[in-house]
Amino acid sequence: WETPAKISCGNSRLPWAEARAKYFSQGRNRVALDCIDRAAFFLTLDEDACGYDPGHEGSLDELAKSLLHGQCYDRWFDKSFTLVVYRNGKLGANAEHSWADAPIVGHLWEFMLATDQFQLGYSRSGHCQGTPNTALPPPQRLQWDLPTECRLVIDASYSVAKALADDVDFHCFRFLDFGKGRIKKCRTSPDAFVQMALQLAHFRDKGCFCLTYEASMTRLFREGRTETVRSCTREATAFVCSMEDPDASPVECLQLFQEAAKKHQQLYRLAMTGAGIDRHLFCLYIMSRYLGVDSPFLAQVLSDPWRLSTSQTPQQQIRMFDLETNPDHVSPGGGFGPVANDGYGVSYILAGEHLITFHISSKYSSPETDSKRFGRHIRQAMLDIAALFDTPPRKMAN
Repeated sequence: WETPAKISCGNSRLPWAEARAKYFSQGRNRVALDCIDRAAFFLTLDEDACGYDPGHEGSLDELAKSLLHGQCYDRWFDKSFTLVVYRNGKLGANAEHSWADAPIVGHLWEFMLATDQFQLGYSRSGHCQGTPNTALPPPQRLQWDLPTECRLVIDASYSVAKALADDVDFHCFRFLDFGKGRIKKCRTSPDAFVQMALQLAHFRDKGCFCLTYEASMTRLFREGRTETVRSCTREATAFVCSMEDPDASPVECLQLFQEAAKKHQQLYRLAMTGAGIDRHLFCLYIMSRYLGVDSPFLAQVLSDPWRLSTSQTPQQQIRMFDLETNPDHVSPGGGFGPVANDGYGVSYILAGEHLITFHISSKYSSPETDSKRFGRHIRQAMLDIAALFDTPPRKMAN
């Protein structure tokens, strides 16, 4: 396997398409690339040792960055997913987004881990159960023909990919103060609770509100993918402003929070049932480009970037084991990069009743963002909202 041949797929689509057509469409390069294209997935045996370490504060940060981009030349970003196995036995995946959304990959991951641990199992010596199939053909080294001109293109692609990777500021942390169990006792949607916490945290982090994206699944429909929930509503901003107003009482803040959470749940239900607006706007945009129609309306509504892009990855889509009795088998879930250069990407996973894992991404090159700082704001916002429900009624009325 020639390492440089893997680098081109980390570049933008157009340069990689041109490189494929010019250097990988004939001869041994075409044969080798066809082997990769026809494979179900890509496997990386990583020389690094990664994984969650309770004694190492930044272990999840390092794992997240490694799975998101690695060294740029050791992940094949065009494949359905790259399975990454580290030298310490830990593993993770880098999934390409066009073919599926996070819940699909999460479903696959849960099934794989649960089947491996609770159905197939291991021997006392630590080896897989069963008898190896020695009739399988051995691995074969792929052969490439990489002239100087091709290598120069690969080097340029690597420089682009490495600059993008080095700019990713990723922070991942486990929120252990409470989970969805306590939130549900407050008679609040866990997703709405977290989304309001993100609005409060963002305002404290940047001092302003922004267009916010939350992905909602539309799997009620055939071939349904996602719709957008615009979480930064008038109700949400009113709640955030009350939390930052020293003259607002806890009972006023709680009331505004409940109104904001109710509004969010309503928008989420509309998005799930096909009554959202953003996919319709996207279709209108595609048609306007196809017809060559200049639409001032679309130009205006689609001009603002999503400076806060969020998504919840569901856990326990299949009940193959109990998270509460097997806490060591809880996956931290996954994350993604920031959508806007001066924005944040936030993925969160409500695992069981007592744990929420947050994945926060931004860019080092932006002076406005800091993933760890935003993480601290999220943690405090979660605690501050929960405290509204803990205030005794008499104290709240004073």
